[in-house]
Amino acid sequence: MDRNLIQRISVVVVAVPVAVLLVYQGGVALALALAAVGLLGAREVFSLARQGGVDAVRSVGLVGAAAPSLVAYALLAGGPMSNVGARIWIVTSALVVLLILSFVLITRRPDQKPLAAAAVTLFGMVYAGVLPAFVLIMRHGFEGPRSWPGVALVFFPLVIVWVCDSAAMFGGRAIGGPKLAPTVSPGKTRSGALMGVVGAVAVVPLYHAIVLRPAGIDLVWWHGLLLGAILGVVGQIGDLVESLLKREAGVKDSSALIPGHGGVLDRLDSLYFALPVATMLYLSFGVL
Repeated sequence: MDRNLIQRISVVVVAVPVAVLLVYQGGVALALALAAVGLLGAREVFSLARQGGVDAVRSVGLVGAAAPSLVAYALLAGGPMSNVGARIWIVTSALVVLLILSFVLITRRPDQKPLAAAAVTLFGMVYAGVLPAFVLIMRHGFEGPRSWPGVALVFFPLVIVWVCDSAAMFGGRAIGGPKLAPTVSPGKTRSGALMGVVGAVAVVPLYHAIVLRPAGIDLVWWHGLLLGAILGVVGQIGDLVESLLKREAGVKDSSALIPGHGGVLDRLDSLYFALPVATMLYLSFGVL
């Protein structure tokens, strides 16, 4: 068996149970895990930018990417923090922008791309830090700590995206045809993208019957199919966006952090788009 494939399988065998347990437990443990994901993802964004000659304000950016998950949990958990949390978050966000611009003023000359440095710092914080934090809204917008229904809701978009990716890969190889985005990801085809959406929709009734309904979540059938179709599309857009960032930097993977899988951005590219969209759809459908 190929060594790379063995590494990929080994990581999945360990990572999936750990992820399930973290989501089941929820609370501080999940918030800290997502904060670490945000920090590592921002680190990779800043490394990609450096390949293009742009040096982000790493110290502020890394802290800023870890913070959203911790703040989101503090707000969702209730208590004194949640009473004034929204106003504090708005004020803090503005202060972070001012802090980044001040750092740029002090540490970057005009020929060191100060505008790009400030922009990529903010982008890294939002892309790698804010978007994964939507997991906490899905998880704790439904139930408190130690909840299997919470796990079912969080893993629904994850399963849809994983099936979509697999269906797109196998469908594209089997059917072929015109390229989807040849300048960004030459291996992807339009037929593969279509099969990805078909797979995303097809897995919804199965997941509903095996996971959601036994967990006490009875999603309206057309809500589920609509969610599958939308996530099948936006997940592939997220994949292409990350490919575009890597192509600009001239690298194959965002990092070598995860054996056989590349970096955090490589593993979460589709989910960066799917998680917030799934949360919005859950809210629209009255699930949360």
